[in-house]
Order: sequence, then structure tokens, then C-alpha cells
Amino acid sequence: MAVQHTAHPKTGAHAVVASAKDPARRPDVLFRVRRAPDHEVSAWWHIGAFVVTSAAVVALLSFIPG
Repeated sequence: MAVQHTAHPKTGAHAVVASAKDPARRPDVLFRVRRAPDHEVSAWWHIGAFVVTSAAVVALLSFIPG
């Protein structure tokens, strides 16, 4: 028996990607930014975000009586 593959219309994320003119500006991606290939985000931004998030969690948990 031969298996026949039929072309299915693209749906969901596949349809969004297929119809996107600029993949960096897709409507389903909120914070994607196109940068030059040699430009990378500094690791300090991630470290700072971790420290701020951790401090916020500790501050919020300090309001819970225990």
C-alpha cells in the first residue's frame, strides 16, 4: 500500500510564521528585537534581573505571617 501525503493548510503558529513579512516582528512574539549579528546582550542584564526578581519575591514573602 502506498501512503499518500496530502498538503494541509497551515494553521496556528505555522500560518503566522509563513505569512510574516519580518519574522522578528511576528504578532505572537512580544519582546523580540532584531539586532546586528555581532551584538549580544550583556550577561549583567540577566544577573540584574535575577537579583531584582529575587529581592521582590523576598520582600513580598516577608508580608506573609509565619
